[in-house]
Amino acid sequence: MQAIRETIRPHLQQVVSEQKTTPSPSEAKAQPEMEKQTFDFARYIAFLERKGRELYGEHFRLNEEDYPLLEKLVAYVSGERERAERQGLNLRKGILLSGPIGCGKTSLMTLLRLLLPPQERYRVKSCREVSFEFHKEGYEAIQRYSQPPPGSLLKASAYLFDDLGTESSGRHYGNTCNVMGEVLLSRYDQFILWGVKTHLTTNLTSLEIEQAYGKRVRSRMREMFNLVSFDKGTTDKRT
Repeated sequence: MQAIRETIRPHLQQVVSEQKTTPSPSEAKAQPEMEKQTFDFARYIAFLERKGRELYGEHFRLNEEDYPLLEKLVAYVSGERERAERQGLNLRKGILLSGPIGCGKTSLMTLLRLLLPPQERYRVKSCREVSFEFHKEGYEAIQRYSQPPPGSLLKASAYLFDDLGTESSGRHYGNTCNVMGEVLLSRYDQFILWGVKTHLTTNLTSLEIEQAYGKRVRSRMREMFNLVSFDKGTTDKRT
């Protein structure tokens, strides 16, 4: 990590000074969110911090101890196969980002989507919200997040399902359902047929995932996801 810090610091100073002469907001809108002609980790970090301050406030910062994990995630969204493979990642699979409560999983995955072209950006949905929608609408809610629109020839949309494990068991007119388990099973079919990507954040361990959703779901998740984890000792950044 020391090597990463030494590489980044001088470049960040250059990027910050360049950002002070950034075009007006109206001009900037017309420019791509992030040019990916070369892999420049310092520029990615500067971009993510700038977007983080826009979304979460001026207090937002990326912590240096998270740089190794960030380098892995940025290598994935860059779409450079060789670089991703050196990080142990398969570009065909989605990301399962795990870590303790408050370590920044949701904010990071929300920001990382901005590095993708608009047509490739995944949608973000809380697992609790999916469960609430099942309470109201039943199995139509599961279909909404696991299948293409009715009558459509398009494949299902890419999604980030946030905080797997925080949702309650779904109940609709007396029918009980493991909502996210069913969503993941259906999205596995879309992954096999069309290469549809799913991303997850969770603070559950592998064993807890298996206990909550069953061996069948856990087995398919191994095929669907690259596992990327924060260190267990990562502190709660909300404090």
